[in-house]
Amino acid sequence: MSRYVAVVLVLVLGACSPLNFSVNLGATGEKAREAVVLRDPGAWPLKIALIDLNGVIADARRPQVLGVGANPVDEFVQRLERAERDGMVRGVIVRINSPGGTVVASELLYDEIRRFRARSGKPVVASMGEVAASGGYFVALACDAIIAQPSTITGSIGVILPTMNISEGLSRIGVRSRAVTSAGNKDLANPFEPMDEAHYVILQGLVDDMYGRFREKVATGRPGIRPEDLESATDGRVYTGAQAIEMGLVDELGGVREAFDHVKALAGIEKASLIKYHDPGIPARTPYASSPETIPGGTEINVLQIRLDAEFIATWNGAGAYYLWMP
Repeated sequence: MSRYVAVVLVLVLGACSPLNFSVNLGATGEKAREAVVLRDPGAWPLKIALIDLNGVIADARRPQVLGVGANPVDEFVQRLERAERDGMVRGVIVRINSPGGTVVASELLYDEIRRFRARSGKPVVASMGEVAASGGYFVALACDAIIAQPSTITGSIGVILPTMNISEGLSRIGVRSRAVTSAGNKDLANPFEPMDEAHYVILQGLVDDMYGRFREKVATGRPGIRPEDLESATDGRVYTGAQAIEMGLVDELGGVREAFDHVKALAGIEKASLIKYHDPGIPARTPYASSPETIPGGTEINVLQIRLDAEFIATWNGAGAYYLWMP
Protein backbone atom coordinates (compact mmCIF):
# COMPACT_ATOMS: atom_id res chain seq x y z
CA MET A 1 0.00 0.00 0.00
CA SER A 2 1.34 3.42 -0.95
CA ARG A 3 2.01 5.73 1.98
CA TYR A 4 -0.01 8.39 0.11
CA VAL A 5 -3.00 6.04 -0.20
CA ALA A 6 -2.78 5.34 3.54
CA VAL A 7 -2.81 9.08 4.31
CA VAL A 8 -5.83 9.66 2.04
CA LEU A 9 -7.68 6.75 3.68
CA VAL A 10 -7.05 8.17 7.15
CA LEU A 11 -8.30 11.62 6.02
CA VAL A 12 -11.43 10.17 4.38
CA LEU A 13 -12.30 8.06 7.40
CA GLY A 14 -11.78 11.05 9.64
CA ALA A 15 -14.09 13.19 7.49
CA CYS A 16 -16.85 10.59 7.41
CA SER A 17 -17.01 9.75 11.09
CA PRO A 18 -16.49 11.29 14.53
CA LEU A 19 -13.54 8.99 15.21
CA ASN A 20 -10.24 10.49 16.29
CA PHE A 21 -6.95 9.13 14.97
CA SER A 22 -3.50 9.44 16.47
CA VAL A 23 -0.70 8.94 13.93
CA ASN A 24 2.71 7.68 14.99
CA LEU A 25 5.37 8.98 12.59
CA GLY A 26 7.77 6.18 13.49
CA ALA A 27 9.99 5.37 16.41
CA THR A 28 10.62 8.38 18.65
CA GLY A 29 13.62 7.03 20.50
CA GLU A 30 11.96 7.78 23.84
CA LYS A 31 12.28 5.25 26.62
CA ALA A 32 9.28 3.01 27.22
CA ARG A 33 7.15 4.09 30.14
CA GLU A 34 5.69 2.06 32.97
CA ALA A 35 2.02 2.11 33.91
CA VAL A 36 0.07 0.16 36.52
CA VAL A 37 -2.77 -1.61 34.71
CA LEU A 38 -3.94 -3.99 37.45
CA ARG A 39 -3.31 -4.01 41.19
CA ASP A 40 -4.08 -6.23 44.13
CA PRO A 41 -5.14 -4.28 47.24
CA GLY A 42 -2.07 -3.57 49.37
CA ALA A 43 0.27 -4.85 46.65
CA TRP A 44 2.95 -2.13 46.73
CA PRO A 45 5.90 -2.39 46.02
CA LEU A 46 6.02 -5.84 44.33
CA LYS A 47 5.35 -5.92 40.58
CA ILE A 48 4.71 -8.28 37.68
CA ALA A 49 5.74 -6.90 34.28
CA LEU A 50 3.57 -7.30 31.17
CA ILE A 51 5.49 -7.26 27.86
CA ASP A 52 3.67 -7.29 24.52
CA LEU A 53 4.74 -9.28 21.47
CA ASN A 54 2.54 -8.04 18.63
CA GLY A 55 2.52 -8.59 14.90
CA VAL A 56 5.13 -10.17 12.68
CA ILE A 57 8.30 -11.28 14.49
CA ALA A 58 11.32 -10.09 12.52
CA ASP A 59 14.67 -8.56 13.37
CA ALA A 60 13.88 -5.43 11.34
CA ARG A 61 11.96 -2.20 11.72
CA ARG A 62 8.33 -2.71 10.79
CA PRO A 63 6.43 -0.27 8.52
CA GLN A 64 3.67 1.91 9.92
CA VAL A 65 1.00 4.00 8.22
CA LEU A 66 3.55 6.82 8.00
CA GLY A 67 7.24 6.07 8.35
CA VAL A 68 8.61 3.04 10.16
CA GLY A 69 8.24 1.72 13.66
CA ALA A 70 10.52 -0.04 16.09
CA ASN A 71 12.36 -3.31 15.62
CA PRO A 72 10.15 -5.77 17.56
CA VAL A 73 13.10 -7.96 18.61
CA ASP A 74 15.11 -5.00 19.90
CA GLU A 75 12.07 -3.53 21.67
CA PHE A 76 11.15 -6.83 23.31
CA VAL A 77 14.68 -7.52 24.57
CA GLN A 78 15.00 -3.99 25.99
CA ARG A 79 11.84 -4.45 28.03
CA LEU A 80 12.88 -7.89 29.19
CA GLU A 81 16.20 -6.45 30.40
CA ARG A 82 14.35 -3.68 32.21
CA ALA A 83 12.25 -6.27 34.04
CA GLU A 84 15.43 -8.11 34.98
CA ARG A 85 17.10 -4.99 36.44
CA ASP A 86 14.06 -3.99 38.49
CA GLY A 87 14.31 -5.78 41.84
CA MET A 88 10.64 -5.16 42.54
CA VAL A 89 9.59 -7.07 39.42
CA ARG A 90 9.10 -10.67 40.52
CA GLY A 91 7.83 -12.18 37.26
CA VAL A 92 6.86 -11.47 33.65
CA ILE A 93 3.81 -12.04 31.46
CA VAL A 94 4.52 -12.18 27.73
CA ARG A 95 1.29 -11.20 25.97
CA ILE A 96 1.46 -12.71 22.47
CA ASN A 97 -0.63 -11.48 19.54
CA SER A 98 1.39 -12.77 16.60
CA PRO A 99 1.04 -15.13 13.62
CA GLY A 100 4.80 -15.78 13.90
CA GLY A 101 7.65 -14.48 11.79
CA THR A 102 11.10 -15.36 10.61
CA VAL A 103 12.79 -18.47 11.94
CA VAL A 104 15.83 -16.62 13.27
CA ALA A 105 13.89 -13.81 14.99
CA SER A 106 11.56 -16.31 16.69
CA GLU A 107 14.54 -18.33 17.90
CA LEU A 108 16.23 -15.15 19.17
CA LEU A 109 13.27 -14.28 21.38
CA TYR A 110 13.00 -17.87 22.59
CA ASP A 111 16.68 -17.77 23.61
CA GLU A 112 16.34 -14.36 25.29
CA ILE A 113 13.43 -15.54 27.46
CA ARG A 114 15.35 -18.66 28.45
CA ARG A 115 18.39 -16.54 29.38
CA PHE A 116 16.18 -14.16 31.35
CA ARG A 117 14.73 -17.03 33.36
CA ALA A 118 18.18 -18.52 34.02
CA ARG A 119 19.83 -15.20 35.04
CA SER A 120 17.03 -13.67 37.08
CA GLY A 121 15.21 -16.68 38.49
CA LYS A 122 11.96 -14.83 37.71
CA PRO A 123 9.10 -16.88 36.22
CA VAL A 124 7.65 -16.08 32.80
CA VAL A 125 4.12 -16.95 31.70
CA ALA A 126 2.84 -16.67 28.12
CA SER A 127 -0.63 -15.17 27.70
CA MET A 128 -2.05 -15.78 24.23
CA GLY A 129 -4.37 -13.24 22.64
CA GLU A 130 -6.17 -13.44 19.29
CA VAL A 131 -3.39 -15.35 17.53
CA ALA A 132 -0.23 -16.97 18.90
CA ALA A 133 0.71 -19.27 16.06
CA SER A 134 3.88 -20.74 14.61
CA GLY A 135 6.71 -18.39 15.68
CA GLY A 136 4.35 -16.94 18.29
CA TYR A 137 3.91 -20.42 19.72
CA PHE A 138 7.66 -21.07 19.43
CA VAL A 139 8.32 -18.06 21.69
CA ALA A 140 5.67 -19.27 24.15
CA LEU A 141 7.57 -22.56 24.51
CA ALA A 142 10.35 -20.65 26.30
CA CYS A 143 7.99 -19.71 29.15
CA ASP A 144 7.23 -21.56 32.39
CA ALA A 145 3.55 -21.87 31.47
CA ILE A 146 1.25 -21.09 28.55
CA ILE A 147 -2.26 -19.69 29.01
CA ALA A 148 -4.63 -19.25 26.06
CA GLN A 149 -8.12 -17.88 25.55
CA PRO A 150 -10.59 -20.58 24.50
CA SER A 151 -10.83 -18.99 21.03
CA THR A 152 -7.15 -18.14 20.59
CA ILE A 153 -5.73 -19.41 17.29
CA THR A 154 -2.51 -21.25 18.00
CA GLY A 155 -0.45 -24.16 16.71
CA SER A 156 0.73 -23.92 13.07
CA ILE A 157 3.88 -25.71 14.19
CA GLY A 158 6.17 -25.91 11.20
CA VAL A 159 8.29 -24.05 8.68
CA ILE A 160 7.51 -22.43 5.34
CA LEU A 161 10.02 -21.20 2.79
CA PRO A 162 7.97 -19.43 0.09
CA THR A 163 9.27 -19.43 -3.48
CA MET A 164 7.91 -18.11 -6.75
CA ASN A 165 8.78 -18.89 -10.35
CA ILE A 166 7.83 -16.56 -13.20
CA SER A 167 10.05 -17.99 -15.94
CA GLU A 168 7.17 -19.50 -17.93
CA GLY A 169 5.26 -16.23 -17.93
CA LEU A 170 8.31 -14.30 -19.02
CA SER A 171 9.05 -16.75 -21.83
CA ARG A 172 5.58 -16.14 -23.28
CA ILE A 173 6.46 -12.51 -23.87
CA GLY A 174 9.88 -13.30 -25.27
CA VAL A 175 11.98 -12.70 -22.17
CA ARG A 176 14.76 -15.17 -21.44
CA SER A 177 16.99 -15.26 -18.36
CA ARG A 178 20.38 -16.88 -17.97
CA ALA A 179 22.32 -16.56 -14.73
CA VAL A 180 26.11 -16.96 -14.74
CA THR A 181 27.07 -18.77 -11.53
CA SER A 182 30.16 -20.25 -9.93
CA ALA A 183 28.43 -23.62 -9.43
CA GLY A 184 25.13 -25.30 -10.21
CA ASN A 185 23.48 -24.59 -6.88
CA LYS A 186 24.39 -20.91 -6.55
CA ASP A 187 21.04 -19.80 -7.99
CA LEU A 188 18.78 -21.97 -5.87
CA ALA A 189 15.12 -21.41 -6.80
CA ASN A 190 15.98 -18.57 -9.20
CA PRO A 191 12.50 -17.22 -10.07
CA PHE A 192 13.58 -16.13 -13.55
CA GLU A 193 14.78 -19.52 -14.79
CA PRO A 194 12.93 -22.85 -15.18
CA MET A 195 12.40 -24.76 -11.96
CA ASP A 196 15.08 -27.28 -11.09
CA GLU A 197 13.73 -30.01 -8.82
CA ALA A 198 17.23 -30.72 -7.51
CA HIS A 199 17.26 -27.20 -6.05
CA TYR A 200 14.02 -27.86 -4.21
CA VAL A 201 15.44 -31.03 -2.71
CA ILE A 202 18.19 -28.89 -1.15
CA LEU A 203 15.66 -26.33 0.12
CA GLN A 204 13.51 -29.11 1.55
CA GLY A 205 16.55 -30.26 3.52
CA LEU A 206 16.84 -26.78 5.06
CA VAL A 207 13.17 -26.75 5.98
CA ASP A 208 13.38 -30.26 7.47
CA ASP A 209 16.34 -29.21 9.63
CA MET A 210 14.52 -26.16 10.99
CA TYR A 211 11.31 -28.10 11.51
CA GLY A 212 13.19 -30.80 13.40
CA ARG A 213 14.34 -28.23 15.97
CA PHE A 214 10.82 -26.84 16.34
CA ARG A 215 9.31 -30.30 16.76
CA GLU A 216 11.99 -31.29 19.28
CA LYS A 217 11.25 -28.22 21.41
CA VAL A 218 7.56 -29.11 21.40
CA ALA A 219 8.27 -32.74 22.34
CA THR A 220 10.60 -31.84 25.20
CA GLY A 221 8.84 -28.67 26.36
CA ARG A 222 5.32 -30.07 26.34
CA PRO A 223 5.55 -33.47 28.03
CA GLY A 224 1.77 -33.54 28.41
CA ILE A 225 1.31 -34.26 24.70
CA ARG A 226 0.47 -37.92 24.22
CA PRO A 227 2.94 -39.72 21.92
CA GLU A 228 0.11 -40.68 19.57
CA ASP A 229 -0.90 -36.99 19.27
CA LEU A 230 2.57 -35.56 18.58
CA GLU A 231 2.33 -36.03 14.81
CA SER A 232 -0.98 -34.19 14.41
CA ALA A 233 0.05 -31.53 16.95
CA THR A 234 3.11 -30.64 14.88
CA ASP A 235 1.92 -31.08 11.28
CA GLY A 236 1.18 -27.38 10.74
CA ARG A 237 -2.53 -27.29 11.51
CA VAL A 238 -3.99 -24.61 13.78
CA TYR A 239 -6.03 -25.12 16.93
CA THR A 240 -8.28 -23.06 19.14
CA GLY A 241 -7.09 -22.57 22.69
CA ALA A 242 -9.76 -25.03 23.85
CA GLN A 243 -8.48 -27.66 21.42
CA ALA A 244 -4.86 -26.90 22.29
CA ILE A 245 -5.35 -27.62 25.98
CA GLU A 246 -6.81 -31.01 25.11
CA MET A 247 -3.72 -31.71 22.98
CA GLY A 248 -1.36 -30.60 25.75
CA LEU A 249 -0.08 -27.59 23.79
CA VAL A 250 -1.16 -25.13 26.51
CA ASP A 251 -1.52 -25.37 30.28
CA GLU A 252 -4.59 -23.35 31.14
CA LEU A 253 -7.48 -21.43 29.62
CA GLY A 254 -7.84 -17.77 30.50
CA GLY A 255 -6.66 -14.27 29.85
CA VAL A 256 -4.27 -11.76 31.38
CA ARG A 257 -5.86 -11.95 34.83
CA GLU A 258 -5.38 -15.72 34.97
CA ALA A 259 -1.80 -15.28 33.76
CA PHE A 260 -1.29 -12.66 36.50
CA ASP A 261 -2.45 -15.11 39.17
CA HIS A 262 -0.36 -17.91 37.67
CA VAL A 263 2.91 -15.96 37.60
CA LYS A 264 2.35 -14.73 41.17
CA ALA A 265 1.95 -18.32 42.31
CA LEU A 266 5.17 -19.32 40.52
CA ALA A 267 6.96 -16.35 42.11
CA GLY A 268 5.69 -17.27 45.56
CA ILE A 269 3.88 -13.97 46.20
CA GLU A 270 0.23 -13.27 46.99
CA LYS A 271 -0.10 -9.64 45.95
CA ALA A 272 1.45 -7.50 43.24
CA SER A 273 0.84 -4.68 40.80
CA LEU A 274 0.71 -5.57 37.13
CA ILE A 275 2.76 -3.00 35.25
CA LYS A 276 2.91 -2.57 31.50
CA TYR A 277 5.79 -1.16 29.50
CA HIS A 278 4.32 1.04 26.78
CA ASP A 279 5.42 3.51 24.13
CA PRO A 280 5.34 7.23 24.93
CA GLY A 281 2.17 8.78 23.58
CA ILE A 282 0.24 5.49 23.74
CA PRO A 283 -1.60 5.43 27.07
CA ALA A 284 -1.81 2.09 28.86
CA ARG A 285 -4.94 2.14 30.99
CA THR A 286 -5.60 -1.61 30.93
CA PRO A 287 -3.49 -4.73 30.26
CA TYR A 288 -4.93 -4.84 26.73
CA ALA A 289 -3.79 -1.41 25.53
CA SER A 290 -1.77 -1.82 22.34
CA SER A 291 -2.82 0.90 19.89
CA PRO A 292 -3.00 4.71 20.10
CA GLU A 293 -6.73 5.00 19.61
CA THR A 294 -9.79 2.80 19.99
CA ILE A 295 -13.31 3.21 18.74
CA PRO A 296 -16.17 3.39 21.24
CA GLY A 297 -16.48 0.01 22.90
CA GLY A 298 -12.76 -0.66 22.82
CA THR A 299 -12.24 -2.28 19.39
CA GLU A 300 -8.80 -1.40 18.06
CA ILE A 301 -8.47 0.46 14.75
CA ASN A 302 -5.67 -1.57 13.20
CA VAL A 303 -6.77 -2.45 9.63
CA LEU A 304 -4.05 -0.31 8.07
CA GLN A 305 -1.35 -1.87 10.24
CA ILE A 306 -2.59 -5.36 9.38
CA ARG A 307 -2.26 -4.49 5.68
CA LEU A 308 1.26 -3.16 6.20
CA ASP A 309 2.21 -6.29 8.14
CA ALA A 310 1.05 -8.40 5.19
CA GLU A 311 3.22 -6.38 2.83
CA PHE A 312 6.11 -6.67 5.27
CA ILE A 313 5.85 -10.47 5.23
CA ALA A 314 5.80 -10.51 1.44
CA THR A 315 8.75 -8.19 0.89
CA TRP A 316 11.05 -8.50 3.91
CA ASN A 317 14.50 -9.27 2.46
CA GLY A 318 12.74 -10.85 -0.53
CA ALA A 319 13.24 -14.40 0.77
CA GLY A 320 13.61 -16.42 3.92
CA ALA A 321 12.30 -19.23 6.08
CA TYR A 322 9.43 -18.55 8.43
CA TYR A 323 7.71 -19.94 11.47
CA LEU A 324 4.55 -18.25 10.24
CA TRP A 325 0.84 -18.91 9.93
CA MET A 326 -0.18 -17.59 6.47
CA PRO A 327 -3.97 -18.03 6.12
